[in-house]
Amino acid sequence: MSIFWSLWITVLSLACWGFILGALLFVMRTKPTLEDDGTTGHAYDGITEYDKPLPKWWVAIFFGSIVWALVYWVLWPALMPHTFKGLSTVELAGKTVPWTSHNELYSELERNDKVFTDNFKTNFLPNPQAHEQLAKLTSLQLKLQEAKEPPAGLKDDISKQIQGLAPYVTELSKNQKAYMAGERLFLQNCSVCHGSNAKGGVGYPNLTDNDWLYGGEPENILMTLHNGRIGGMAAWRDKLGEDGIRAAAEYVLSISGNQNGYELDKLKVAQGEAIFKQQCVVCHGPDAKGTHAAGAPNLTDKIWLYGGDRETVRETLRHGRAGVMPAWQSRLGNERIMLLAAYVSSFSGNAMKSTSTVAPAPATAPAPAPATEPAASAPTSTVSAPTTAVPDVTAQ
Repeated sequence: MSIFWSLWITVLSLACWGFILGALLFVMRTKPTLEDDGTTGHAYDGITEYDKPLPKWWVAIFFGSIVWALVYWVLWPALMPHTFKGLSTVELAGKTVPWTSHNELYSELERNDKVFTDNFKTNFLPNPQAHEQLAKLTSLQLKLQEAKEPPAGLKDDISKQIQGLAPYVTELSKNQKAYMAGERLFLQNCSVCHGSNAKGGVGYPNLTDNDWLYGGEPENILMTLHNGRIGGMAAWRDKLGEDGIRAAAEYVLSISGNQNGYELDKLKVAQGEAIFKQQCVVCHGPDAKGTHAAGAPNLTDKIWLYGGDRETVRETLRHGRAGVMPAWQSRLGNERIMLLAAYVSSFSGNAMKSTSTVAPAPATAPAPAPATEPAASAPTSTVSAPTTAVPDVTAQ
């Protein structure tokens, strides 16, 4: 807080306090002239006014509130808050810190989170090794937050710790209570983009099929949830021109599962193939089946994130796509992300296909469903959802 606003608050507070105290003392000491009958001589609609003392209980409460204001200013940073922090403190991150509304909020969140993590250890994942690894991950994350210049390799160490939790995601997927908690987290945070049935929509991946832009194994899902994903399908209009756009789109249609609905121009297909080999194989690969490292979709199937018709493919090539999956580590924490990862893995056809032991989904988990919504993008289109602050879990 700047010194101006600090002084503004202080002067107004003291002025109000002084005015109220002065008004009360003035009223108590001022005695009006009374008539012989004990009235003040004032009459209103035939009602005469007496001068009676204020009730003692009311005076005691009023003076008590004035004294409490002084105590309040000492306990909390109400006077000159830019320098005086008050005497009240809260516990935050294992330290005793001065009270502020920010510190109080995060202190309460920390206490509530401890209740959740204790429940997580007892009912969801009673595995000491898992909690030891989670503690290491939390320690590294705090180190990253506190460091002005993170040590070399720290981010890589955090990534390794996150990926190392994949076997425990598999373990969580066997726990019915964990599945139910993951479902609740999904509905609260992710269904806005992916839908309550996780089948997504245009620009939002279907999480119930086997088509994943960044990989559908638990370790991939954990990385997506922790760090988010930022896709970048470049706009090719300026580089290729409209003729090049149409040729490339025609080639993509020829190799996709949608070519049966179109009469293809063979000359444009040949021109587009040459363009594809020059410009697109870096991300989509020579076989056009995409790469998880780049988040580039498979162009040879019928699964499209933004639509696979001719005009939509051209539009994607002209203007590009910018899909953003937000990072959830700072919002949900490590334990909740593990529950979400276990839930998403449980109904994906790719579930539990990781370096860990394969485990079946919970008995009540939804069975893998065929893709009814697009889940990959048009040529070189990427990631999950259009840029948005709305949750967009596991970018397929």
